[in-house]
Amino acid sequence: MQTPGGPDSLVDVLAIAAHRDDVEQTCGGTLLRMAALGLRTGILDLTQGESGTRGSAAERAAEADEAARILGVQHRQALDLPDGAVANTLENRLKVAQIVRELRPRVVILPYWEARHPDHATCSTLGYEACFLAGLSKFEAKIEAKIEAGDTRPHRPFKIIYASLYADVRPSFVVDITPFIEQRHAALMAYRSQYANQAQGGGLFVPEEEIRERTFAEARHYGLLAGVKYGEPFVQREVGLVEDLTLIPVQSI
Repeated sequence: MQTPGGPDSLVDVLAIAAHRDDVEQTCGGTLLRMAALGLRTGILDLTQGESGTRGSAAERAAEADEAARILGVQHRQALDLPDGAVANTLENRLKVAQIVRELRPRVVILPYWEARHPDHATCSTLGYEACFLAGLSKFEAKIEAKIEAGDTRPHRPFKIIYASLYADVRPSFVVDITPFIEQRHAALMAYRSQYANQAQGGGLFVPEEEIRERTFAEARHYGLLAGVKYGEPFVQREVGLVEDLTLIPVQSI
């Protein structure tokens, strides 16, 4: 069992992503595993999805609710940052910092800081800087002035990790999602407006019949690296700490 966020935390693990369905693709299995351990999980989507090739913001909101139910998260919400134009501004950092203060997570999951989609890369730096800002006691007045709701007491997550599934980097560690692989897939496929076969965006999206094969193959690859069947990869910037050499997981030879 991991150490929870604390008695005043609303969630223990918070995943922050640019778009609805990003979390389902990169760390949905991990959220399922954390929920199975008894931890409280949450998702913060920065945009509404109004600029997507497929579907509307309203459709994606309903799909996100269904995906959250499948993932067993305790809290999910979407901010109003412009889809396709997420910017790391002070105003946006304050919006995210306020949510961090309200939910008070111990762990925050962010996208890897290099990405094909600019919104994903910006979300990574924006999320990190917002977490830092959320812990500054003398910034409290500015946050209260910008956002008039909820708990504004300073809070900084203990751990920030980066979901690196689509990054060409060696992960720092892999989470075993083997028991949750089917639920993970079901959560992704809740986004019928995005992944069901349709003419619109046909040249940009993977055919529905290939999604399962591709996502399972990626999870299988990272699982093999860690000696399990299916896994999700993560990167941490800081050095890890080991107390007992005999308990280090993953066989060397």
